[in-house]
Amino acid sequence: MAIQSSTSSDTTQKHFFVMKEFLWGAIAGAFGEGMMHPVDTVKTRIQSQAMLTASKNPKSILQMVRAVWIADGLRGFYRGIAPGVTGSLATGATYFGVIESTKKWIEESHPSLGGHWAHFIAGAVGDTLGSFVYVPCEVMKQRMQVQGTLTSWSSVMMKDNLSMKPSLQMYGYYTGMFQAGCSILKEQGLKGLYAGYWSTLARDVPFAGLMVVFYEGLKDLTEYGKQNYIRDPNFRINSSVEGLILGGLAGGFSAYLTTPLDVVKTRLQIQGSTLRYNGWLDAIRSIWMVEGARGMFRGSIPRITWYIPASALTFMAVEFLRDRFNEGLSNPNSQDVASMSVEKKGSPLQGAA
Repeated sequence: MAIQSSTSSDTTQKHFFVMKEFLWGAIAGAFGEGMMHPVDTVKTRIQSQAMLTASKNPKSILQMVRAVWIADGLRGFYRGIAPGVTGSLATGATYFGVIESTKKWIEESHPSLGGHWAHFIAGAVGDTLGSFVYVPCEVMKQRMQVQGTLTSWSSVMMKDNLSMKPSLQMYGYYTGMFQAGCSILKEQGLKGLYAGYWSTLARDVPFAGLMVVFYEGLKDLTEYGKQNYIRDPNFRINSSVEGLILGGLAGGFSAYLTTPLDVVKTRLQIQGSTLRYNGWLDAIRSIWMVEGARGMFRGSIPRITWYIPASALTFMAVEFLRDRFNEGLSNPNSQDVASMSVEKKGSPLQGAA
């Protein structure tokens, strides 16, 4: 009876830990998005220039930063932050929660998928689950980012010699997240709110999988270096600092490799009801034919500039929250809680019960 009680207690603790991982992921995701939203605004505007305007000379990063500042001031950089943070709450929760609760299960139930494949699958599944909330938020966020303030939406682009393409009928101005959602739903239905859904998955599934693979791989490499090149047995790197550095590197590598998919997704989501691209395959073909490789990687620098610190802050926040609030879950019968080890079915404890 005592053993059964102990087993039940351990199981409850692990379920509680899984729920905490969802919470830590949500907090960390929202934190990273909130801190780096201005950079994302610059990236979105750079990627959308060729579609929204008739100018053949797209602005550079510094020119775009200056244009946003002159037209909208500080508010312009934070347009769309509400849906951005909301979407990041969802994806952060599912990403870290699903990773920590499933990667060990995948390794144990499907040994052939162990190691980095387990990490890739867990990350991809977690991000896919979050996409049901994230994609509508991303559509609203990017349209609000492109618009800027009400004044700039109607006049600033003309002042900057960026004449709106006459064949492009754009949507009305969105005053906030709720009004944007209602307006899109009324004008375009669910199809509008989920515009670019498959292109978002095509970008985010490999991105999410690659990021966790890079992160876990860099952690393994760091551990190897500590064991083979550092003689001091008491040497220890703070987990928050490790998360900051390795998370930033993982996010940067993954962001660059998936930039073409991000360009396609952005173009599809901001085009409104007048379709310029008929699906993501048509978008890839059109962008490649008109703009070439340079067009496919447009906005790669601000994308990397966004993801390195955003990923660094997110992983740092998760590691910090784990260190500070998961300590109470550690006990002799519950080992490796931080990496969510799941008990094997044939464990001695379960056999005794």
